Parts: sequence; C-alpha cells; structure tokens
Amino acid sequence: MPLLQSFKNEVRIPENNDWVVFILIGCLFLYIFMMNIVEREANLKDFLLQKYYDASNNLPSWIITSVVTILSLSVLVSQYVPIIPKYIAEFQPFGYQLNKIGYTIIIISLFYFVRTALGFLFFQSIGDGKKWSIFYFTSTKFHFILSVLLIILCVTHYYFPIDRNSAFIYYLCFFCFVFIFKVFFYLFHRNNILPQKWYYKFLYICTLQIAPLMMLWKLLFI
Repeated sequence: MPLLQSFKNEVRIPENNDWVVFILIGCLFLYIFMMNIVEREANLKDFLLQKYYDASNNLPSWIITSVVTILSLSVLVSQYVPIIPKYIAEFQPFGYQLNKIGYTIIIISLFYFVRTALGFLFFQSIGDGKKWSIFYFTSTKFHFILSVLLIILCVTHYYFPIDRNSAFIYYLCFFCFVFIFKVFFYLFHRNNILPQKWYYKFLYICTLQIAPLMMLWKLLFI
C-alpha cells in the first residue's frame, strides 16, 4: 500500500496546451494578413513610424490589433482566474459550459468594447470628434507592440519551465509599467490625441483608463 500510494503521488497528468498553440498561430496569421493585405506589404518599421495622413485602412488595422491583443491577453491571464461566477457557470447554452479561457475572452472583449464605445462618446461629447480617428490610429501602434510582447510572454509562460505562481507578481509589475507608460504615451504623443484642456485629459484618464481596469480586475480576480 505505501508503494502504491507513492506511485499515485508521482503520477502527473501532462498539461495539454494545444489550444494555446492554435490561438497564438491564429494571432500570427492575423498579423501576417494585416501587414501583407491591409497595410499593403508594409514592413514593421514603416508600419510603426507611418504618419496619420500617409496611412490607409486604419480601421481594419485597429480592429485586427485589438483582436490579437484581446486573445493574447486572455491566454496569459486566464490561468490565474480563480473561479467562474456561479451565474455564468450555470448558463449552459446547448449543453456547453464556459471554461476559464472562454470566460476571460468574453470579459476582456466586453472591456475593450465598452471602453471603446465610451471613448468615442467622450470625444464626440466634448466637440473633439475629429480626433477620434487619430486616437485609434495612434493606439493601434501601441497595442501592436503590446500584443507582440504578450505573445512572447504566452510562449514563455506555457512552454518554458517557470514558476507560474511567482511569475504572477512579475506580470502585475509588467502591466503596471505598461499602464503608466500608456498614459504618458497618450499625453505626450506628437499627434496630440487627447483633448487640449487639462481637465478633459484628467477626466479621460480617470474614467476611461483607471475605472475600467478596476472593474476588469473585479470581474476576473475577485
């Protein structure tokens, strides 16, 4: 019996991460499609440094970049989601129940959609609607680089021997740095994508950057 118990303790079920491969490959194909078709075979340097008035197909590029960011971020953080809320778990259309990755993708997608809609309404309400297209054009460059970093983190997280519990602290530090950098990126970018008046800038950062992140944290981890 002790030998049998010892054998049971040593048995480990190998983790199946095929779904990670499929999602990340899908993200890479989306970027290949964007760079070759949407951006007309632009290289990486031209894409990142292009000016607003010289660019074309900004909206499709922004949508593709947002999708890749949502997927790569969901893949990375889904393993740290403690539970799926009971009312979500009990909702089983056609007999299927959401797992953590599905729940995370839905929540982060809603987060991006709601924040984007509120951002659009914000610019329209202050009479600065013309800046909206420049805003999401500039945001595309930032999120493109962020999504590439997220893909690298996903590969490291799932396919390298790291302590995932300890890595969570480093991920938090990384996202805090990204958030702070993003705020300064938006504030001081040469395209002047935020409103000119300081109180509108303050309002945007508080209501459309900080508050949505707090809600996202609550939905995923609390």
